[in-house]
Amino acid sequence: MRAGLPLARAGMRIGLLGGSFDPAHEGHVHITEAALRRFGLDRIWWLVSPGNPLKAHGPAPLASRIAAARGIMAHPRVAITDIEARLGTRMTRDTIAGLQRLYPGVRFVWLMGADNLAQFDRWDQWQDIAARVPIGVIARPGWRMPARFSRAARMLWRARLPEGQARHLADAAPPAWAMINVPLSKLSSSAIRASKRKEAA
Repeated sequence: MRAGLPLARAGMRIGLLGGSFDPAHEGHVHITEAALRRFGLDRIWWLVSPGNPLKAHGPAPLASRIAAARGIMAHPRVAITDIEARLGTRMTRDTIAGLQRLYPGVRFVWLMGADNLAQFDRWDQWQDIAARVPIGVIARPGWRMPARFSRAARMLWRARLPEGQARHLADAAPPAWAMINVPLSKLSSSAIRASKRKEAA
C-alpha cells in the first residue's frame, strides 16, 4: 500500500465521490451522508481531483481544497483524499483501475449526482467505468428526469436496480446502477464561487 492512501480490507463496501470540491460545501456533506445510509456503504472516500478535464478553468490549489473539505466533512466513515494526485491519474477510469489494483477484494461504488449521469456518456471510457464498478446516483434539483432518460441511462437501463434495492448495489456485478431520491440541497460549488466573486467586487 502506498503511503498516504486510506486503509481498506477485502470485502469492504466503499463509495468513491470524485470532484474538484471547489469549494466543498454542505451539499457535498448532505449527499455523502445519504449515500452512506442508502447504499449500505462502510466508507466513502472523497477523491479531491487535481482538475476536471471537462471544466475550462482550473480549480483552487489542491492543498487548500483538501483542508477546506476536511474542515466541513468531519465523519468517522468518510476520508478526504488526494488519491488521483498520488496515483498520477486524471481520468475516472484510470483512477478506478488503479484503486482496484491496490485494493483487491474491496467493493467500490462510484458515486455521482444525477447531473453527472446526464452527461456520463461524455466521460472518457465511460462504458469501461460502468463495466468495472456499480454506480450510485444521487438525485439533484432539476436533474431526475434528464438523468433517467439520458443516453447513458438508456444504454444501461437493463442494469438498473430499483431504488428499494439500492442497499445491495455494492454487491451487484457491474454493470449495475441505482438512483436514490433524497431531500434535495440546491447548494453547488459554482454558486458559492459566484457569490464570493460578487462579495469581492
